Amino acid sequence: MPDDPQQFMAFDFGTKHIGIAFGQTITCTAEGIARINSHNGMPDWKALDALVAIWKPDAFVIGLPLNMDGSASHMSQRAKKFANRIADRYHKKAFLMDERLSSREVKEQYYNQELTKPAAKKPQEFDSLAAAVILQSWFANQQQN
Repeated sequence: MPDDPQQFMAFDFGTKHIGIAFGQTITCTAEGIARINSHNGMPDWKALDALVAIWKPDAFVIGLPLNMDGSASHMSQRAKKFANRIADRYHKKAFLMDERLSSREVKEQYYNQELTKPAAKKPQEFDSLAAAVILQSWFANQQQN
């Protein structure tokens, strides 16, 4: 990872919704910030443009949905296409990160907490929190390399 602090926006790509998180390299932490709608994998560009303008990321990390055996899936190709569109639109680097089990991890974190009502956490929050897990995994991966 570069020595200069950098800010990243991460995405949990989906054909109906896209979870978004933001993080930085100083602490290598991330937080879910939004979920935007998408139509057949095409994001609500107006909503995404507004978030990019507010958060001003240096680069993007997009979750790559692989099969459990590590092979590419149909969604992998769509996520790669989304990453290319993001990079082209905002003229910034876009990195892919294996996202296997990120959504499951988020749900387990919520349901393992001592909450009186696990359903109190809205399902739409899971998308942005999955994006945060993806970004934190990417930070950890970069520190290992």
